[in-house]
Amino acid sequence: MAGRRGHGSPARRRQRKAQGRQQRWRQRPARVRRRDAALWSGASALVPLVAYWSEVWPYLLLALVLGAVGAGGWWLWRTDRSARRGDRRWREEDAIRAGHRTLTEIDRMSGGEFEELVAALCRRDGCTEVRRVGGSGDNGADVLGRLPDGRTMVIQCKRYAPGRGAIASREVRDLLGAQVHFGADLAVFVTTTRFSGPSEAFAVRHGILAVHRDHLGLWNGGTSLQRLVGLNGTGQGDARHRARWLRTYRA
Repeated sequence: MAGRRGHGSPARRRQRKAQGRQQRWRQRPARVRRRDAALWSGASALVPLVAYWSEVWPYLLLALVLGAVGAGGWWLWRTDRSARRGDRRWREEDAIRAGHRTLTEIDRMSGGEFEELVAALCRRDGCTEVRRVGGSGDNGADVLGRLPDGRTMVIQCKRYAPGRGAIASREVRDLLGAQVHFGADLAVFVTTTRFSGPSEAFAVRHGILAVHRDHLGLWNGGTSLQRLVGLNGTGQGDARHRARWLRTYRA
């Protein structure tokens, strides 16, 4: 009997120890038990990874590269979408503001503000790479850009009081020189006044888009720059129209 009791005593002690460990495990907070379980699971997963590392690492590297490429592509896509939404919203807001801007307000602008207005109207109509270059040494150009069809353009801006004399041929010839200098496909002369008969004829003959006050009003009101190309050389009326113009703005 003593032998049997001695033989069973270690077994009972091991059983009591196991029960004690289970009881202590159950008494630990659930958060700690979950953490320990996750650690043991991670350690168990690392054992085969370490054992077969030489066979597994190329696949892990490929997965990391593909994940990085996918994440980078997603980020670029999101960035592009955000930029496009911002650009579209800016164009819509600018179009609304342009429709509310009157020629009288334009007459009160400085020369620099008028150039900025012309550049903004170009952007509204889908022109790209638009930048203002006016100033000393501008070589006869105030705004440069690219039309929606890809052609390059050079623009000369003249904000004169409406009652001032018409744009002379000499000023249009200067723009023709600027077109040659910059190698532009299209030259545009934008003014708040009108063109003289000879200067308008010179512009039409050499393919220069002459945007006089009436056409500027159309452009400011929403007509696209491309539509104005089809109206080039029109809109200033006959001698009686010009006489009324002078009486109105020189009164």
